[in-house]
Amino acid sequence: MENLTEQDLQQIRKKGLTPEDLEQQIRNFEQGFPFAPLVKPARPGDGIRQLDQDELERYQRDYNNSLSSTSLRKFVPASGAATRMFKALFEYLDQPDESNPEVQTFMENMEHFAFYQELTASLKGKGKDIQQLKDQKDYASILHELLDEDGLGYGQLPKGLIKFHQYKDHSRTPAEEHLVEGAHYCKDNEGQVNIHFTVLPEHESAFKAHLQSKQKQYEKAYDMNCRLDYSNQHESTDMVAVDKHNRVFRNPDGSLLFRPGGHGALLNNLNALEEDLIFIKNIDNVVPDRFKETTYAYKKALAGMLLDYQKMTFRYLEELEAGQQLSDEKLEEMLTFLQKTLNVQPPADLNLSDRHQVQDYLTRKLNRPIRVCGMVKNQGEPGGGPFWVKDQDGSVSLQIVEKAQINQEDSDQKNILDASTHFNPVDLVCGVKDYKGHAFSLFDFRDPSAGLISTKSKGGRSLKAQELPGLWNGGMARWNTLFVEVPLITFNPVKTVNDLLREEHQQD
Repeated sequence: MENLTEQDLQQIRKKGLTPEDLEQQIRNFEQGFPFAPLVKPARPGDGIRQLDQDELERYQRDYNNSLSSTSLRKFVPASGAATRMFKALFEYLDQPDESNPEVQTFMENMEHFAFYQELTASLKGKGKDIQQLKDQKDYASILHELLDEDGLGYGQLPKGLIKFHQYKDHSRTPAEEHLVEGAHYCKDNEGQVNIHFTVLPEHESAFKAHLQSKQKQYEKAYDMNCRLDYSNQHESTDMVAVDKHNRVFRNPDGSLLFRPGGHGALLNNLNALEEDLIFIKNIDNVVPDRFKETTYAYKKALAGMLLDYQKMTFRYLEELEAGQQLSDEKLEEMLTFLQKTLNVQPPADLNLSDRHQVQDYLTRKLNRPIRVCGMVKNQGEPGGGPFWVKDQDGSVSLQIVEKAQINQEDSDQKNILDASTHFNPVDLVCGVKDYKGHAFSLFDFRDPSAGLISTKSKGGRSLKAQELPGLWNGGMARWNTLFVEVPLITFNPVKTVNDLLREEHQQD
């Protein structure tokens, strides 16, 4: 690595990093990250559970019965800016093209957006009539009013504060919808609902102001007491950029260019939480009330399943710790549970006749965080999916793998990818405490070799960027994992503004 200046060292220290951290990041660029060694896709009956109605109801009951003794938290990654939602509209303002199908769809259906009335009123306050502007095809005036800071400012807002859903007498943002969801599946027996939003520093005050203005009405409507808190992505998770020769990339003023480390950086934020059970769901994956019941049912069922299997795991760990002579039948029972229920296949070199080795292996594999992940049938969405993957110690386990982690030039790996049937919708329930009630250090259970490198540009110059192992990919690679098929209605993210026109985002 090239010599660092005193200015570089100050910049590094200010972020909470060390020169050694920087060296490791550059080493990752030089060496690259290995591809995930896929064994086969996880499919229904082979890694993905499908719950029948009896199981669904039983796990819901188990969850409800646990509420007096289980602390809960909803964890919502909400750093996404709305800029990408409005990409087509921004492009139109840069280069007007009335034939642009996305802009046409937006204009023809404006009255169906939850922000339509607010937009109409904002224009009216400036002496403009929205229908007249549409008739005159003065789309630019409408879009400027929607996106610019001297209008509604939607182009600068976080996605969580955009009005998504219109009801008879009010509208809701995604942040508000998460409060409603929390009231239905994340409320303890005392009526407490804890929700943690991860936000960008520049958006935190707006989030707080918005939810503080709404909190009391939701608490009253749903008989709950909300505790909302926020965190930002730690600067210490930023990654230095490099040029094509793996030399540090510098800004015009000579400073090092750092970029956010991706959603894997949120492992720091998740690790700071203290609750027994944590629900994870992205900010934009919400639907109006008429579609929510299925989400509530499956969230509770996933949590009930986790608690049931966690109890069994804890019991086995207590028996292993007791040090007593366990029978061959008991060890076989534990191995079967690990293999058939927790989906961890032992390595070929595990000596099953060596009791000490078997008990050590069982203790290591059972004493880990546990997660139950909803999976939806793949409808062509980009992103990660469920696979059986070979671990570094030779065991095989269930993993969520991003397409970028798969070597598609290897025909066998490409065939496994093509044979996959399900998609990761970021619908997780996590158990992050051990059998003694102590919180795990989640950093001990990630795979640091599961990062990603991509090519970007800045100021017309090409650069290479690095991302940490994704939160639910390499960040949770060494967790015990169960996959459950969930209905498609539980997965309705909003990537573009016109996604809000889908039936799943319309109240009637």
